[in-house]
Amino acid sequence: MTLTAAPRRARQAAGWRPPAPAYGLGLAAAGVAAAWGVHRLLPAVPLLTAAVVLGIVAAHLPGARGLVRGVCRAGLSLAGKRLMRLGIVLLGLKLSLDDVLGLGWATVAMVLGVVAATFCGTWWLGRRMGLRGDQPLLIATGYSICGASAIGAVSEVSDSDERDVATSVALVTLCGTLAIAVLPLLQHPLGLGDEAFGRWVGASVHDVGQVVATAQTAGPSALGDAVLVKLVRVALLAPLVAVLATSVRARGRAKKAQGQAAQGEKAERRPPLVPLFVLGFLAMTALRSTDVLSTTVLDSAATAQELLLAAALFGLGSAVHLPSLTRTGARVAALGLCAWVVIAGVSYGGVLLTT
Repeated sequence: MTLTAAPRRARQAAGWRPPAPAYGLGLAAAGVAAAWGVHRLLPAVPLLTAAVVLGIVAAHLPGARGLVRGVCRAGLSLAGKRLMRLGIVLLGLKLSLDDVLGLGWATVAMVLGVVAATFCGTWWLGRRMGLRGDQPLLIATGYSICGASAIGAVSEVSDSDERDVATSVALVTLCGTLAIAVLPLLQHPLGLGDEAFGRWVGASVHDVGQVVATAQTAGPSALGDAVLVKLVRVALLAPLVAVLATSVRARGRAKKAQGQAAQGEKAERRPPLVPLFVLGFLAMTALRSTDVLSTTVLDSAATAQELLLAAALFGLGSAVHLPSLTRTGARVAALGLCAWVVIAGVSYGGVLLTT
């Protein structure tokens, strides 16, 4: 008998099983591998988009459906939250302050205006349409900042329901995927040169991968401007999360004051003003700005970031329940279409004013 056989048999005799999250994390890893295969076969389909779609498929596929809702649920939820945070931290390595300043203040101001108009308009319209829970907030965040990554970051602060997060991610991913096919067809009818088209794409398309897939159709100059403008939007994730955290703290204080007993109670633990993963994002941005990291390190970090976000998005996609979605699907789809028109229209006007 080998030295390892006895402990193994002892564990089996005691009914030992792997930790509960291990099953879901393993399924998420398999989903990422499948998404990578799809991306290799169809390069126009970004890895993150494929991961979300495959997560939704797994949640409804006979055979896999039972695993997703049962033994794998804990691990998939863990992937959707914890791995999302790690991916967002590494996302900071894509952003350099020198790159942002190189765009010029006019373009930065344009991006700020686009984000503000899209966020406020989408949030207001979603509330007017009566969408459930945090869906208006999450959809507004995804459209205005950086798609599913922003939705994941804001949901951590607002403690949003997993179903609301999954629905918002599915909608934003769908519209961003459609942009890959639609926006290149509009470049010449709208009279946009390559660089102007790139800035329009960077200001209006949601996920970084979708921006790359859309802008590369107009050449390297369009792609370079699109990525830089997009990263300015990504940089706004940190202040947005800080503002929302402040709002959550204020609501918590108000509720506590209303329900506090006359003898006085200790205040409940409040969420941090700036979550740790957002501080990590800012730290990575500062590190990138020092130019001390080699290209090899940055490339490795970019690969790790994409894989982490793909696993997180597979987990979020697996939480989508299409029968439940159909009950509010028309309103969610209408909000997504309106938000898409708003961000495309406002960013187009901004590009014309700053080009």
